[in-house]
Amino acid sequence: MSESGAGWKAVRPLRHRNYRLLWTGLAVALLGSGLWLVALAWQVIELGGGPVQLSVVTTAYSIGLVVCVLFGGVAADRLSQRSVIVAADVVRGAVLLVVAALALTGLLEVWHLAAAAVLVGAGEAFLIPAYTALVPRLLPADQLLAANGLEGTLRPLAQQATGPALGGLVIAAMSPGMAILITALTYFFSAACVLAMRVPANEPAAVDEVDEERATGVRAMFADLREGWVYVRRTRWLLASLLFGTAFVLFILGPLEVLLPFAVKDQLGGGPKDFGLVLAAFGIGGAIGALAISSRSLPRRYLTVMTLMWGLGSLPIVVLGIARDLWVMALGAAVVGATMSAGMVIWGTLLQRRVPDHLRGRISSLDFFVSLLLMPVSMALAGPAGALLGVPAVFIIAGVGPALVCLLVVYFGRLPSDELANPLDVTPEPANA
Repeated sequence: MSESGAGWKAVRPLRHRNYRLLWTGLAVALLGSGLWLVALAWQVIELGGGPVQLSVVTTAYSIGLVVCVLFGGVAADRLSQRSVIVAADVVRGAVLLVVAALALTGLLEVWHLAAAAVLVGAGEAFLIPAYTALVPRLLPADQLLAANGLEGTLRPLAQQATGPALGGLVIAAMSPGMAILITALTYFFSAACVLAMRVPANEPAAVDEVDEERATGVRAMFADLREGWVYVRRTRWLLASLLFGTAFVLFILGPLEVLLPFAVKDQLGGGPKDFGLVLAAFGIGGAIGALAISSRSLPRRYLTVMTLMWGLGSLPIVVLGIARDLWVMALGAAVVGATMSAGMVIWGTLLQRRVPDHLRGRISSLDFFVSLLLMPVSMALAGPAGALLGVPAVFIIAGVGPALVCLLVVYFGRLPSDELANPLDVTPEPANA
């Protein structure tokens, strides 16, 4: 390993001006998303809403995300990725600017938040595939792994830790409306950073320069998507992992997004600062988990380890529903964050190493789509389930359910035999490509 070792290698992508601007914009936008997460929950509470109302708003966000994600992938392939990112950031910023104005003038209603959430989710659906497609055009191939590591560490620290903590402080000192205003400004800042980039010469240009077969359209797009689905259906480990991911989202996402603020309020007597601290613990745990797993060699039993990390690692979610002390709830959140992020590092590596090159983009897009397919259902069910069964009972189900399902996936998906037949620990990490 050259220069000062792995530590220097991990930050080497930041030497490139274009990537540094993109990464800086992403970092600030992720802080804003963390602010928005806390501001949204407390804005609903300030308007007199409860778990059902918050469930409606978060469901609206997830619907915007899921409905638009495949279109976002097409846009990323056919348009300038830089333009798509700028447009997504500007739309998100403009929408939240309107919401902040309504909140600060006392005119905001819950339906305004729901409508805004749909548009914010749609903006993110276009931004994520465009960002993913743009990064390889900004960096040498041998620095892509380090860039993914930077993003994997940044996302939980900014969006799940620092952003929510700042959000709690802003709301406590001022109001949810001010936190929403700050979020809008972070998205505009991100757009400015991307605009400041010098577009690489090999970035895809307009649609009219794309080859004729692709540009003619809809039938070709559906044929490409069908090819991806066929590959997933015929690849047992991939199908099993995607099905588990769908069930995992159904079990845990709604309780974490919808019911956690009420658990903090009702069980701890806490406010936005306490909620922000719990989310911060989740994010810090995620960053630690990502760094820990990426600093080691890929486990020989990589499929089994990944699935058990997600499944058994969900058990501490139970703590979130029964804890009476802030530090206990924060510790449970940190453990869940660590195991989720560690599993995601392995998953990302498998998509890079076991999916054919010509299918990787489509499989990544389908992975995102399938994983989020039941997000709206989870969001929609969480509020009513909390009202009917009680918040503690829902968190118990959310923690135990994935643990049971993961054991079934390991067995019926034949993951142990598959990973032994396809070892990945015998090949050293390539320096290029």
